[in-house]
Amino acid sequence: MREYQKTEETLLAVTCNACGKTLRVENGMLLEEAIAVRHPFGYFSSMDGEIHSFDLCEDCYRKWISGFCIPVKIEENTELLVDTE
Repeated sequence: MREYQKTEETLLAVTCNACGKTLRVENGMLLEEAIAVRHPFGYFSSMDGEIHSFDLCEDCYRKWISGFCIPVKIEENTELLVDTE
């Protein structure tokens, strides 16, 4: 769950909703990886009209996806790689 400074919308804190771990935030920047989910439920859901949001630390995300029947599709993000030649 994310906490913001109301006046400037500066990120103050991020806490994993699953394990309660407080992630490192400095100067409004998250310094650890986290999965942020925000989902507005629609017409065909029993939760129609609700918006659910949560954050998971990297460890909790790994635990979560390890129970999936169909594995998560993982691709290499080549935009981060630098060609040194």
